[in-house]
Amino acid sequence: MAQKVLLIGWDSADWKIINPLLEAGLMPTLDRLINEGVMGNIATLVPALSPILWNSIATGKLAQKHGILGFVEPKPDGSGIRPVTSTSRKCKAVWNILSQAGFRSHVVSWFASHPAEPINGACISNQFCLPPVGQMEKWPIIPQSVHPEPLAQKLAQFRVHPFEIAGAHLQPFIPRGAEIDQTSKPEQRRLNALRKHLAECASVHAIATWLMENEPWDFMAVYYNALDIIGHYFMPFHPPRMEEVGEREFEIYKDVVTGAYRFHDMMLERLLQLAGPQTTIILLSDHGFLSDHLRPRPGTSAFDDPTAWHRSHGILCMKGPGVLPDERIYGSSLLDIVPTILTVFGLPVGEDMDGKALIQAFETPPKIERIPTWETAPGEAGMHPSDLRQDPVTAQQALQQLVELGYIQPPDPDAQKAVSQVTDHLQFHLGLSVLNYGSPLEAAKIFEGLLSAHPEEKLYAFPLAQAYFKGNNLPKARALLEKFLNLNENSPAMELLLGSLLQAEGHTEAALVHLQKAEKLAPTLPQIYLRLGSAYLTGRQFKQAECAFRKVLELDSDHAEACYGLSVALMRQSKLEESVELALRAVGLQHYYPAAHFQLGTALARLNQPARAVLAFEHGLAMQPGVLAVHRYLARLYYRLGEHRKSYDHHQAISKLRANGDKASPRA
Repeated sequence: MAQKVLLIGWDSADWKIINPLLEAGLMPTLDRLINEGVMGNIATLVPALSPILWNSIATGKLAQKHGILGFVEPKPDGSGIRPVTSTSRKCKAVWNILSQAGFRSHVVSWFASHPAEPINGACISNQFCLPPVGQMEKWPIIPQSVHPEPLAQKLAQFRVHPFEIAGAHLQPFIPRGAEIDQTSKPEQRRLNALRKHLAECASVHAIATWLMENEPWDFMAVYYNALDIIGHYFMPFHPPRMEEVGEREFEIYKDVVTGAYRFHDMMLERLLQLAGPQTTIILLSDHGFLSDHLRPRPGTSAFDDPTAWHRSHGILCMKGPGVLPDERIYGSSLLDIVPTILTVFGLPVGEDMDGKALIQAFETPPKIERIPTWETAPGEAGMHPSDLRQDPVTAQQALQQLVELGYIQPPDPDAQKAVSQVTDHLQFHLGLSVLNYGSPLEAAKIFEGLLSAHPEEKLYAFPLAQAYFKGNNLPKARALLEKFLNLNENSPAMELLLGSLLQAEGHTEAALVHLQKAEKLAPTLPQIYLRLGSAYLTGRQFKQAECAFRKVLELDSDHAEACYGLSVALMRQSKLEESVELALRAVGLQHYYPAAHFQLGTALARLNQPARAVLAFEHGLAMQPGVLAVHRYLARLYYRLGEHRKSYDHHQAISKLRANGDKASPRA
């Protein structure tokens, strides 16, 4: 479908920040890209950690399949910890598959791409451009950071050192920079961080554009992390001013984030020039970044937690031969990128991939070919053996940067203790992924193991309770929460937890007391109104439920769960057209959402649109098989449509579920 594919990653880019810049004419390149192709939200994954997400983007698979579970990992010999590496990825990335299929690929700075893989093309690892500590003349080339190795010396000249970023270069980001007291430690920290990460960003761009211009390629992937890192330093100063931020600091730093986005737009222009009109362009982020009233407040624990700043939807733009011009795309996920790229190249999609090709982006939907898996396909894929060594000095520098950014705590001096702590964190992240996209029973086993090793750790107790909730094991959930509940703690989180537990047990009125108290304590917390809406639905107070879900959407317009809940509340009030619209919006925001697909099917069936209802139910059933009520709906709908064989098949499924003692379906 296209001669080439260019995949561009902007970590944490967000439409809420971009849209005002587009309207002001400040991102003209992105504006043209949008007008010439499709654009929309792209749903992130849980847990929303960059190493996990960018490897899911690169493989089309969830964390439990690709094996990258955090920022750091134990060293193979157990002697300590190191930044996560390409050798820990348990499956092929898209560039490995393309190498195997005879295509030539270049990969620049992708997260967890060190050591560089020996693919058909060039691989520049995410540690090659990592700025050093010290003077410019002491910037060695990190071993195994470039493939093929002879390219390393040539590319080293394009790296930009932070010392090369002068005041004039910072002026567009900080117009009033001359007013800064550079003897102040906090000011020094901010300025040094900005210089460092602009330099790294410029290095990545220079190397990517040189490769595009000088080395033949079919596929190009380049990852820029600056928007995320600059956001963590400067988003508290972004307009509108937060109450806790002083006016002077606000006036000095309020343009930094905007400047970073405009810088990326300028770099995008050069990438598109080099790519040419026959290249399929895919630009995306792994998640969004809070920039409005939902930002964590200074002085709270969330303020210092990088993941608390992340929004559940990133950006997606795509243009190229056969791609629809000037259209919106709905229901895309990070997992859909690799299936789409393979389809563009005319290659089959692995059935073990968790995403789907975005065929709705094309004027003529392409035919999707499938194979069981690419993992056992013969041929050289350019992957490393898992025990490849990593330079210890390089690893230490990369670890220090992760500590400075707040992504990890400083490693324990005791190596064995540090290994144990990291192993627990990786298991925790695995449990979260399985809890959200796999079996509640399997997730419960992971968290039970962690809690057994750390009996007093609330961090593991609450997701274990959630796993019990999802698996309908309410007695175990209550016993666990009672052990950890502090009934004297006057906090919205505790009231929310109590309300959720009581609601799950069927004590709706008692649940509402605690949830309403939580609302008074934290009137801007979307999760409280979400739980309130759910409790009102259970109590058949549909108007109140509608109000609660609408409140969530006032606070966060891209909240898929609120759209789903509002759809249910509206359907119960016989407002069927609006109910269908909200259910469609829910699956558009988050495609992997079985309950929302089931709700869409139910609303369409009541609206007397059986063919569309069948499609919605089948989509949901593919994600969550064995739901008795859905099989009942489908049996009736197929009979109405005259497809008696399919109706019979669903009657058979109902009989099997009953014969197996079908329990209540897992909770959404």
